[in-house]
Amino acid sequence: MKKIISTSRAPQAIGPYSQAVETNDTLYISGQIPLDAESMEVVEGGIKEQTVQVMKNIGAILEAAGYSYSDVVKSTCLLSDMENFKAMNEVYAQFYTKNEPARAAFAVKELPLNVLVEIETIAAK
Repeated sequence: MKKIISTSRAPQAIGPYSQAVETNDTLYISGQIPLDAESMEVVEGGIKEQTVQVMKNIGAILEAAGYSYSDVVKSTCLLSDMENFKAMNEVYAQFYTKNEPARAAFAVKELPLNVLVEIETIAAK
């Protein structure tokens, strides 16, 4: 059975997709960008500030679905420039301190709203 997950503590979808979908004790979180949930504006600052906001958005969705960062099994990080990888990684590491999830990181040509980072997440129980 497919369950749609939505929370006001994370940015609402800006397209025809759900914040997250849960099925068979697995949670699939759509790519999160650094939007503030209240203002729906991109947070000010550089890659570190944007990554913090993305991780907070992921955390809010995890919590709404009854999961935590420790349940995350896979992340895909999309960066506007691989020059930002080290700084993104420093912030990311603060949220996954042990039993880190599998991960891939890619530089892409462009991200929505010209943000610097987008991260999609899969968690399982």
